[in-house]
Amino acid sequence: MMIDIAVVGTGHLGTIHAKLWKGQEGANLVAVVDPDEARGSAIATDFGVEWYPSVDALPHVDAVTIAAPTSQHYDLAVKCLDRGSHCFIEKPVTATHAEALKLMQHSALAQKVVQVGHVERFNPAVRALEHVDMAPLFIEAHRLSSFKPRAIDVSVIHDLMIHDIDLILWLTKSTVVDVAATGVAVLTDTPDICNARITFANGCVANLTASRISAKPLRKMRIFQRDNYVSLDLAAPSAELYRLIETSALDTTHQIPIGTVSTQHGDRMIVFDTPSVIASNAIADEQRSFLTSIQTNTSAAVTLQEGAEAVRVAELIEQCL
Repeated sequence: MMIDIAVVGTGHLGTIHAKLWKGQEGANLVAVVDPDEARGSAIATDFGVEWYPSVDALPHVDAVTIAAPTSQHYDLAVKCLDRGSHCFIEKPVTATHAEALKLMQHSALAQKVVQVGHVERFNPAVRALEHVDMAPLFIEAHRLSSFKPRAIDVSVIHDLMIHDIDLILWLTKSTVVDVAATGVAVLTDTPDICNARITFANGCVANLTASRISAKPLRKMRIFQRDNYVSLDLAAPSAELYRLIETSALDTTHQIPIGTVSTQHGDRMIVFDTPSVIASNAIADEQRSFLTSIQTNTSAAVTLQEGAEAVRVAELIEQCL
């Protein structure tokens, strides 16, 4: 079953989505939507599709990717759902948690698939942990980027930190009980650099740092849990795993012993492991996941509820500043 798709918003990310949809099996990119005629029509010509100035002018399509500015996400999503289209909405799902809650109610009535574009869930380094038991006790994440004028309609929290907020919510599977944060506006009217400390009901603590005014980009996360430590480089992408195991359990095919530790249960071995990271395009992967949810009438890989919770926590962080 071919799914007719339109991309709403032809900025940097929208253009990437349009390019990838053109090569996506089972998808048929039919249009792009952008109020800027020069930009929108140029992108439409590049991909051999139609350009429309608004979703109101767009003929019915099975699904849309909404990659417009965050402030427009709610209104656009409501219109597209009302027109009978499934929605892939780039992160953050909406500008406010209140909008996200209203969109959840609207989505329930529309009975269409809504997936939120938290692309790091599909990062090959993160996917390498699929066979690792995860029960984090402490998480530290750094997400640093050089300044890009295209993303200044939201703070660095909603722009960059939101990726790591979603990841830690997904990894901990626990409720946030306390938030502390500091941050400052340097080049824009909203915070450009922020550090947040988030405590969960299960005792896990996450320390997140995000900056959009750094000289060098960095996307790393370290996860500490009982008997093992995971280090992820989300940009590389790569994953490293240090485990404490019984000496008899050593598997030399993929584990390198680096020392022993004496415990009350006897000597145990520290081993270095590199989980297999399979190269892939994370945006293309999340698109395929969206298609599968539509075709099989199943829940999205990143649900609207999860996207709403990430926005709620982002707001708690901003309230500390």
